[in-house]
Amino acid sequence: MANAIEISGPITADGARVFTPEALRFVGELEAQFGPIRHSLLERRKQRDAEIAAGASYGRLAETEAIRRGEWKVGPAPADLQRRHVEITGPVERKMLINALNSGADVFMADFEDSLSPTWENVVSGQANLIDAVRKTLAFTSPDGKSYSLAQKLATLVVRPRGWHLVEKHATFGGKPVSGSLFDFGLYFFHNARALVERGSGPYFYLPKMESHREARLWNDVFVAAQDAIGMPRGTVRATVLIETLPAAFEMEEILYELRDHASGLNAGRWDYLFSAIKKLRRGRGLTVPDRTQLVMTVPFMRAYTERLVRTCHSRGAHAMGGMAPFIPSRKNPEINAAALTKVRDDKLREVRDGFDGTWVAHPDLVSTAAEVFNAALGDKPHQKDKLREDVQVEDRELLDLGVAGGKVTEAGVRNNISVALQYLAAWLGGSGAVAIFNLMEDAATAEISRAQLWLWVHHGGVLDDGRPVNAALYRALRDDEVKKLAGLPAEAHLPRAIALLDGLVESDDFVDFLTLPAYDQLD
Repeated sequence: MANAIEISGPITADGARVFTPEALRFVGELEAQFGPIRHSLLERRKQRDAEIAAGASYGRLAETEAIRRGEWKVGPAPADLQRRHVEITGPVERKMLINALNSGADVFMADFEDSLSPTWENVVSGQANLIDAVRKTLAFTSPDGKSYSLAQKLATLVVRPRGWHLVEKHATFGGKPVSGSLFDFGLYFFHNARALVERGSGPYFYLPKMESHREARLWNDVFVAAQDAIGMPRGTVRATVLIETLPAAFEMEEILYELRDHASGLNAGRWDYLFSAIKKLRRGRGLTVPDRTQLVMTVPFMRAYTERLVRTCHSRGAHAMGGMAPFIPSRKNPEINAAALTKVRDDKLREVRDGFDGTWVAHPDLVSTAAEVFNAALGDKPHQKDKLREDVQVEDRELLDLGVAGGKVTEAGVRNNISVALQYLAAWLGGSGAVAIFNLMEDAATAEISRAQLWLWVHHGGVLDDGRPVNAALYRALRDDEVKKLAGLPAEAHLPRAIALLDGLVESDDFVDFLTLPAYDQLD
């Protein structure tokens, strides 16, 4: 069949529904048209990194100054994306989909990316689950006989496909793996776009890991082609972009401009942004980064990033979405809950006062806390785009200075990074991408920043607050000690492979771009 994707993974009952000849042809046409452009943009990332290594610097682009100075706005948000006070996120697993859609949040981001381990089974069942969710037939019965079904009032569904750098190895075009982005987007769009519109919604997306406005232009071209292919009006697709890479922070306006007919807003993806900042600036002389717990949203470089995002969004009529509250309430420890909920509330208060139109939570039990803060501040207003934040004047250099006053590296911080990374990697290799660790719902972004800090400290002269150097020997000693504490871990069978992966990521002289690249080779 011309332009069809070839599937090498097993075709289950779910797969038979998802991989119709028409759907595979649709994805194949996207891959044929846009796959080569994707590869060229990934090469451009490498070229840019080489330029930075050779002495170039990050900053706003001279060639796009006219866009930044121009008078333009993104398209108005559809009715069911006007109010986004609370958004909940999670993988495209059946029970989690039901609980999130029923949670009372305004929006649910169903995730094929950081919170999903992309096993073939997860990816295929995820697409089938979304088909059922759109048609409101989604149901689940647990092994103990408990039944779950969709309520009358549901959160607006938004889907996050994989980033441009990822592939789907079980699907090939011309003998090569297809783009994970085009695979996830194409299948969801083909099966559900018309049904969503018929139900008063639309095909809405979160776009991750972009590094430039050219990558946003590619997404816009994909949207145009997809809509044209099925006879859908341009602008029906809506996308919110996660600003979670350092390069993208310098091109926020350009990214919105490229997507302007399809753009809904920008989101401050805090953990991935921290990871990207360390990755991109790791060659800088004298770069020191303290424990992850000290990299809070009020440190200067994170403050600069979020304030620029709010001003950029509101000047262009787009939603500014805040970061994740990952806390998982404890059923057994009310003291932990009280302290954590106070921190969540304070974080959401900061966001709403800064001008954010909404925020993210990872657990249904946090929806009410976040909603209480935003509803109290905004009342009946769906957003606060009229808060233009013209007082904000962020210089590029503020985004590049990762200094934290009083910041320090501690043994506890090193141990926490090791333990979290190992626990997450073991679970991910076992097929779980959203993992409860130390009362927090963690995804790949947390593992990324954990291993990035460990790499930086080991390779760039990290020193503990007690004077000991953070070197390979210390890493190995603490790693061995932390491994002993993980006996009985639910994913313990995968721990040896997790250890080997983390050792390779931390001890390699070369910084591996994304941990999901070598880890994906080990998934079925």
